[in-house]
Amino acid sequence: MTTCSTCLTILAPGDGEKLSEKPPPDQRRVPCCDRIICGDCIVNNFRFAAYCPYCQIASEPNPLPQGLKAPPAYDASQLHAAKRQRQPPPRPSPAYDPPPYGTCDGGGDDEKAAAADDTLHFLNHEHDSILSLSLRYGVPQDALRRANNINSDHLLLARKTVVIPAAYYKGGVSLSPRPVEGEDEELRKSKIRRLMTACKLADYAVAQLYLEQAGYNLERAVDRYVGDEAWEQAQRDKNKNNASNMRWFFGGMR
Repeated sequence: MTTCSTCLTILAPGDGEKLSEKPPPDQRRVPCCDRIICGDCIVNNFRFAAYCPYCQIASEPNPLPQGLKAPPAYDASQLHAAKRQRQPPPRPSPAYDPPPYGTCDGGGDDEKAAAADDTLHFLNHEHDSILSLSLRYGVPQDALRRANNINSDHLLLARKTVVIPAAYYKGGVSLSPRPVEGEDEELRKSKIRRLMTACKLADYAVAQLYLEQAGYNLERAVDRYVGDEAWEQAQRDKNKNNASNMRWFFGGMR
């Protein structure tokens, strides 16, 4: 009895009968071990047409480099079935629609955020102190110190403004919304400070004089100060050269 070497299907009865030298067209006799592979196995796996599953030897030259084996054959139907199994199941449609969103929700948040802003207070050092601000705004003194990073009360004299925390003061209206000396005076003093910083001036009166001569034009005042400094430096260098020449002249006469 002759059977297929892979699926054990009976191909021809044994009983002393021998198969013919030439196998049927749909069968294949492997030359390495003389086994027979039926046509159904070759149709199901095309590798059996040129490969022996027992000896693992290909009867045809392998295009792959030495040491590499060809991957197994894939059935298209099995591949599609595997893809269908990997796909997630469809999500069920919701039983109800989400509620509509109103347009007034964002406006309410903006109004709350605007109302939660801190209040800016311009200081008048003749009257304002931590204690007076606490009484006028109804804010604890510790909260005022924390909001303005003031470790000691006398440091308030170095400030021009303080912040009133909105967590304690809900009014949102400043009792001193503008500089005490006026915005023009604050602008004038800020230009004087900027000129002193830009030109490294230590004298407040000199910086004020340059700005007055320049009509409080900061760039023009800086240019004039730099020009005067260059002229003074040139005169000092000239006097040094004249002094050295005079010393050389009188030294030569001796």
